[in-house]
Amino acid sequence: MKPRLIIFILLVLAGAAIAFFLLTREEATLPEAKLYGPTPEFAAPKRSILPTINVAKAVGWKQGEMPTPAAGLAVKAFASGLSHPRWLNVLPNGDVLVAEANSPRRKVGGVEDWMMGQMLSRAGAGVPSANRITLLRDADGDGVAESRSALLTGLNSPTGDHLYVANTDGVVRYPFKPGETKITAKPEKIVALPGGFNHWARNLIANEDGSKLYVTVGSASNIGERGMDKEEGRAAIWEIDTKTNSHRIYAYGLRNPNGLGWEPASKMLWTVVNERDMLGSDLVPDYLTGVQFGGFYGWPYYYWGGYIDKRVPEPDDDLREYTVRPDYALGSHTAPLGLAFANGAKLGPRFAEGAFVSLHGSWNRRPLAGYKLIFVPFAKGKPAGMPVDVLTGFLNADEQTRGRPVGLAIDRTGALLVADDVGDRVWRISAR
Repeated sequence: MKPRLIIFILLVLAGAAIAFFLLTREEATLPEAKLYGPTPEFAAPKRSILPTINVAKAVGWKQGEMPTPAAGLAVKAFASGLSHPRWLNVLPNGDVLVAEANSPRRKVGGVEDWMMGQMLSRAGAGVPSANRITLLRDADGDGVAESRSALLTGLNSPTGDHLYVANTDGVVRYPFKPGETKITAKPEKIVALPGGFNHWARNLIANEDGSKLYVTVGSASNIGERGMDKEEGRAAIWEIDTKTNSHRIYAYGLRNPNGLGWEPASKMLWTVVNERDMLGSDLVPDYLTGVQFGGFYGWPYYYWGGYIDKRVPEPDDDLREYTVRPDYALGSHTAPLGLAFANGAKLGPRFAEGAFVSLHGSWNRRPLAGYKLIFVPFAKGKPAGMPVDVLTGFLNADEQTRGRPVGLAIDRTGALLVADDVGDRVWRISAR
């Protein structure tokens, strides 16, 4: 073939590729603010040949850089040089536990898995899991942890608290007393959890007297495309009895629940949930909701209380009328992960009653959304108003991500701690 003809064919193919990209390029049509609150606006689903992929490249924090706090607040690094810190827990003596964890390595089963791996690497989530819980201690009370120790090692993509740890494939228990800096005892296996595939993170919380544990188990897929047999026990919150080690499904149809918290007025369990992808940049809003015992929240068949996802065959039993509608939308594809109610916080009257929520950031939306920490005001145990930005600046001017907020905890001084898994830091927010 002549060189000129080859060049001509390549130019034609390049032009066709550009035209295809422009024709299939999908963007949000609704203002982001319309996708928040108890009554978000819903656009029509968009199904394109190729999914919208818009990943903020992880670049980390340069020397002297830090996120921007809301007026009246101050921020500084409580700890730096960590390895993908995800979840936090504050012990009664003030020590802080941080789970350094990432997705376990998984086999690449096709183009979708390969693409997901590439996206995770670009987003800063391609590093190996440290599989460690580190203890941070601020003995002099200056808001910076001056000592750290590896409390537990050799875990399996862990999250959890000071006694029970939720690995991606099960909950284990260790003997431990606050003040100790290392645990060498072997774990006691409490409950096996379904693992593998998508949504590896597990979050764990105890009730007030410690008799029950609640553990999040995200779905194995986006909308059950791997087969519903792979979803047994997933897309759910489990309840575990700590005396008998028995368990049951507390609520289900929650695609990927993450942060857990007890709302102080009602004493009700709440969670934040990552909803489904690939219906367009405007769909489906992630959400914050109270968790009803036995409640079905729609996944994979329905979303937001009854909208039908036509990509999924409806079940033989009509569950639509029994689908619980979430309490509060958090924007589409914002990826809420951390949740902490404001009881115990001392950040001023503006942040006295409500929930802090970390928005880890989007990949299936154009333009980008999330990448910040927000506060949802509450009144009488329910959300009451639009969210307030608490910590921003994770995205730089070039829409690269310097950090991504994840786990949240109130320390014993009333400051808010924020795990940053891309920036490898824990930030501490206090009142000025």
